[in-house]
Amino acid sequence: MVHQIDPSFAALPLRALADAAMSRARELGAEHVDFRLERIRRQTLRLHDAALETALDADDIGLAVRVVKDGTWGFASGIDLTPGAAARVAEQAIEVAVVASAINRERIELAPEEVHGDRTWISAYEIDPFEVPTRDKVALLADWSRRLLADDRVDHVDATLLQVKENKFYADTAGTRTTQQRVRVHPVLDAVGIRDGAFETMRTLAPPAGYGYEWLTGSAWDWDSELAEIPELLAGKLAAPSVEPGAYDLVIDPSNLWLTIHESVGHATELDRALGYEAAYAGTSFATPDKRGSLQYGSEVMNISGDRTAEHGLATVGYDDEGVRTQSFDIIDKGLFVGYQLDRRIARLTGEARSNGCAFADSPSSMPLQRMANVSLRPAPGGPSTGELIAGVDRGIYVVGDKSWSIDMQRYNFQFTAQRFFRIENGRLAGQVRDVAYQATTTEFWNSMEAVGGPQTYVLGGAFNCGKGQPGQVAAVSHGCPSAMFRGVNILNTLKEAGK
Repeated sequence: MVHQIDPSFAALPLRALADAAMSRARELGAEHVDFRLERIRRQTLRLHDAALETALDADDIGLAVRVVKDGTWGFASGIDLTPGAAARVAEQAIEVAVVASAINRERIELAPEEVHGDRTWISAYEIDPFEVPTRDKVALLADWSRRLLADDRVDHVDATLLQVKENKFYADTAGTRTTQQRVRVHPVLDAVGIRDGAFETMRTLAPPAGYGYEWLTGSAWDWDSELAEIPELLAGKLAAPSVEPGAYDLVIDPSNLWLTIHESVGHATELDRALGYEAAYAGTSFATPDKRGSLQYGSEVMNISGDRTAEHGLATVGYDDEGVRTQSFDIIDKGLFVGYQLDRRIARLTGEARSNGCAFADSPSSMPLQRMANVSLRPAPGGPSTGELIAGVDRGIYVVGDKSWSIDMQRYNFQFTAQRFFRIENGRLAGQVRDVAYQATTTEFWNSMEAVGGPQTYVLGGAFNCGKGQPGQVAAVSHGCPSAMFRGVNILNTLKEAGK
C-alpha cells in the first residue's frame, strides 16, 4: 500500500518556519544552519491476564535549530510553530554557539554531502496502527492472552503493544529539504509459570519491526503457531535441569544473536565512541582506529554491514538528521574490521569522504547524535539450515530468545542469557536446560564462529530502546542475522555464579 505523509503534518507551515529560522541564523553569522520540525506519536497498551492495565497516548511536536558559528555548535528548540518563534529559536542557537566558543577546542566542520533538493520518504508498512481503534488492539491482545491462560501450565500473562509514528521535516542552508514518515510496532507476550514455589517466564520471539499493524494480523509472523507452543516450552523450562558449567559448542538462534551483535559490534564500531567522544553512557570501545584494517574481529565467515536502507528496519530512513542520504556499508569483511558508523562531523574530523548517514535525534528537543545503523550479520549463500547446524554439534547448547546481558565499558568482556536453552547431544536436541549464560570476549567469541546459516534462517531482530548520549537519547535499531555455530564457548551456571 502506498501511503502519503500524514495530512495534519503536511499542513503545517514547514518551509515557512525553516526559512524564518535559517534566514535569521545566517543574518547573525552562522556558517551552517539546519532545521528540523518533528511530530512523534506514541501509544503503549499493557494487559495483565487479559485485562487492560495501561493505555498511554503521547504526542510530541516541536522544532529545532542547529548552527555552526565561528566553528562552534549551537542548538536550541521550541514548541511555538510560528515564523517569529522559529526566528527566536535560531537566535537562541546562535547565543549558545557564542557562549560555547570560549571553551571550544575543536573547530566544527562537516563532511560534504550532495544537495538533495525536495525529497519525500515513507517507510514500508500497510496499516497505520494509529488508524486502528484502540478497542480492537486491546481485544486482540486480550484474545492472545486468554489462549495462553486457557492452558493449566500458564499462570499469568502480560501483553504489551508499543507503537510509534514519526514525522520529520528537515532543511539546511545548502538546499536539502526532506519530509519523512516512518512507523514501527513492538508486540510482546510474556507467560509466567509457577511450580512448587519456583517460577519461570517464556516470552514470544516476534521482534519489533518497521511494519504497521499488519505485523500483528498478517502473514509476516505466525502468531498462532508461536502462541500454541509457549505452554509446552514454559513447562519444559520449569522442569529443566541446571546446566553444568564448562566449554560447549553453541548454535545461536537469530532471536538471541541480534543482541550480541548490538552490544559487541554495533556499539563498538560507533566512531565517536571509539575516539572517546562518547563515554558517559556505556563507555568507549576497544575497536580503536589503529585497529581498522588489521584487527581480526572474527572468523572468515563473519561479514557484517551497517544498513540504514533495510526494508522494515527500525533504524531505516531515507535521509538522516544531517540531510545525508542513507546507505549500506561494510563494517566487518571476512572477519576483518574495516569500517565505522559515521556522522558528518566525525567523518570530516577523521578524513572520511562523507558520512554514512548515522545522525539521529530522538525528539524535536534533542540535538542529533551519531547513532547506530541496522548492523547485521550476513547469511551464507546456500548455507545450512538451523537443523543442519545443530546436526554438526556433538555436545552443545541451542540458544533461543534474548534476555539479560552484561558487557564492559570497552565493549569487550561480556555474558548473555536467553529465553530458552536446549541441550544438543550427538546432533539432536535433548530437552531444555536452565541457569545458563555464555561468556567470552568480543574477538574470542566471533573468532569461534565456525558456520553461519543460509538466508532461510535470517531474521531481523532489534529493540526500541537503544540508549546513548548525555542527556540520554533513545533510538530504535534492528539487527539481522542467520543462525550461527560457535565452538568451545564458556558456559556459566548463573545460580552458582550468584552464590559465590
